[in-house]
Amino acid sequence: MPYSLADKKVSDLLEDVRASLTKPGQKELPSKYLYDDIGSALFEVITLLPEYGLTRAGLRLLARNVPDLAGRLPGPAMVAELGSGSGKKARLVVEALAGQQSVVFYPIDISPAALEQCSREVGQVDSVEVVPIEKGYLAGLREVVRRRADGMNLLVLFLGSTIGNFDRAVAQSFLQQVRDILRPGDSLLLSADLEKPLEQLLPAYNDPIGVTAAFNMNLLARINRELNANFDLARFEHTAPYNQEERRIEMHLRSMTKQTVNLDAAELEITLQAGETIWTESSHKFNPAEVVKMGRLAGFDCEAQWMDEEWPFAQTLFIAR
Repeated sequence: MPYSLADKKVSDLLEDVRASLTKPGQKELPSKYLYDDIGSALFEVITLLPEYGLTRAGLRLLARNVPDLAGRLPGPAMVAELGSGSGKKARLVVEALAGQQSVVFYPIDISPAALEQCSREVGQVDSVEVVPIEKGYLAGLREVVRRRADGMNLLVLFLGSTIGNFDRAVAQSFLQQVRDILRPGDSLLLSADLEKPLEQLLPAYNDPIGVTAAFNMNLLARINRELNANFDLARFEHTAPYNQEERRIEMHLRSMTKQTVNLDAAELEITLQAGETIWTESSHKFNPAEVVKMGRLAGFDCEAQWMDEEWPFAQTLFIAR
């Protein structure tokens, strides 16, 4: 039988999980694997929680500023969104652009369910063709560029503050890689969550009804399902402290007892001590000038920056030099 995309996904998961859980010191799991179909659905619920103001801030900024955004762009006929999710934010941008011309929209995501939902959401907009791409960020963006016709400009959307999930040096490298794929005159709309008081920040990652905990815990459940592992979810708890020095929230899964876990598909056995954690995600927080500097170092010029005051959050429009 031919090697399928599903085979490759399981193989990638297996290799990444094996490497992350066996590295010296802190055990980790890559945050991208939080977003299977169940994880993506849980995250959509998180965005509706009163404690999680990030998504609403992004939507407020777009609703307020898309006319200005559309007027600053050199007539892009192609729009690509990295990590499209449900497509609610992208729809606001695409609607504004489609009022001026026909648009081809490329949602890029590793979750088929997210792509399906996004295609339904944005597909309702007149004069828009939706072409979903089930790949990672950079591979998907390269695929979009390969489809570019002469004379077409490209707008890349990175709207969910996902840039904060990278370590700062990795985030800088990622922006450079995005710039290397683009050509001069292409644009990038980048969202970034800003520093804010802890009494506002911490409840967003420790909501009282436990949706974020379920989202985090689903990563172990996914590994159980797909790699024939035996993580006992009842013996773990979700924790999300703020690292003041690194300016980031760190999501962990803490083992409440000493335990041994078998991952049959990975031919791996790991032992966790009571209190030991598996680090699943970081959410770095920025200041506005820092975001502009990152873009400039990557080869972009800052065209505009908009900020939300209710939930400190920034959207920055960059043009590739």
